[in-house]
Amino acid sequence: MAERDASDWNEEEIAALTDKLGRLTASMSKVIIGQAGVIESLVICLIAGGHALVEGVPGLGKTLLVKSLAQATDMQFRRVQFTPDLMPSDIVGTEILEEDTSTHQRVFRFQRGPVFTQVLLADEINRAPPKTQSALLEAMQERSVTFAGLTHALPRPFFVLATQNPIEQAGTYPLPEAQLDRFLLRIDVGYPSEDEEMAMVSATTHAGLADAQAAMDLASLLRLQQLVRDVEIGEHLLRYATRLVRATRPGDSPVASVKKHVGWGAGPRAGQALVLAAKARALMHGRLAVTREDIGAMLLPVLAHRVLRNFEAEADGVAIADILAALREQIRVD
Repeated sequence: MAERDASDWNEEEIAALTDKLGRLTASMSKVIIGQAGVIESLVICLIAGGHALVEGVPGLGKTLLVKSLAQATDMQFRRVQFTPDLMPSDIVGTEILEEDTSTHQRVFRFQRGPVFTQVLLADEINRAPPKTQSALLEAMQERSVTFAGLTHALPRPFFVLATQNPIEQAGTYPLPEAQLDRFLLRIDVGYPSEDEEMAMVSATTHAGLADAQAAMDLASLLRLQQLVRDVEIGEHLLRYATRLVRATRPGDSPVASVKKHVGWGAGPRAGQALVLAAKARALMHGRLAVTREDIGAMLLPVLAHRVLRNFEAEADGVAIADILAALREQIRVD
């Protein structure tokens, strides 16, 4: 199939799709009080066709956030609580032996697990052992599950949001760097402002929060995921994104903070993720071309889980956000 660009799309269709993006965020905002940036990042990740890793302390509404996204897009939603005794078959499924009542023959039938959904919340993914984590991450990468030699395709779209609790690490199994790289974005959920928290308390202690209203159909969502790929990016911005990623590698970086505080930089997949996320952000803001602002805005969520600090950074109290801010300030493209 010949490659397309944004000019090949019908203007009326593009306008209708971007209008639905606005209605989607508005529908979620009626349920999720505050957290406008988190909602935008989540929708960016969804239309870019990636998966999200969400970090935040308990009680900030992460489950409600994902459930509202599924309701607003009319997608199937499943939640799996990851625990140390969770097995891979508890996620992907298993074979069960059944007997045909008419022939009395016994046959094995594949019983699908909760991964066969469109929106999957993997709650506290780092509490399950590595074997179980790998089963989910394989499904995320391949968009299919192989069991007993047979491959079972997952529904489209397929979106995984995995949560981690940043303050409680006892009894957890940290995700290896190679598996963290499978997530397009890492989204940090912070505390709401005083007014937002007061509004949240008021709403949840009266009649309670209503469900999010459907604002987008599946066909439109799949078309948006196609349109994101066709958003234009200039060669100078492509080089800018590439230089940003390459500058996270301490051996080659011209940035002093990276040389001093980074143990391991991001790989080429980070460049792909940065450009794709920037394209999705441009579309979220009604544009069909990427700007430098789009790349800068997506730098932290794309690289936060792909750049590893060293012991000196931890001792000095230097956060990933500080390192990436220095990177963004110093890297230029003529």
